[in-house]
Amino acid sequence: MLGERLKRLRKVKGYSLSELSELAGVSKSYLSYLERNIQTNPSLQFLNKIAVTLETDLDFLLNGESDNDKPDVQVLDEEWRRLVQRAIAEGLSKEDFIHFKEYMEFQKWQGAKKTVIKKEQEEA
Repeated sequence: MLGERLKRLRKVKGYSLSELSELAGVSKSYLSYLERNIQTNPSLQFLNKIAVTLETDLDFLLNGESDNDKPDVQVLDEEWRRLVQRAIAEGLSKEDFIHFKEYMEFQKWQGAKKTVIKKEQEEA
């Protein structure tokens, strides 16, 4: 869960709750609620502040996965970072982000399916 990942990563980085909340500019009590799974639906703005401070990416915080399977490696290039920050600034919610990711995975699946069908038709 998100709270467990936050707590584990915070400890790996050597931060106390107070230190992380101060560095990220977020509420210590809210961060504590998240780590204890009392609160489970933080905004993307909040998660972005935490991700930047902990030097990880949103995908790791949300799903426990990273392209490199290393929570301390930031994988976004500058163009993607600006795009994500703009979406967050415009109020994109965590649910919107997850739905967009699912939509993109669906589009990728559809494209792969069309490629297979086209190859089968060419072979026939």
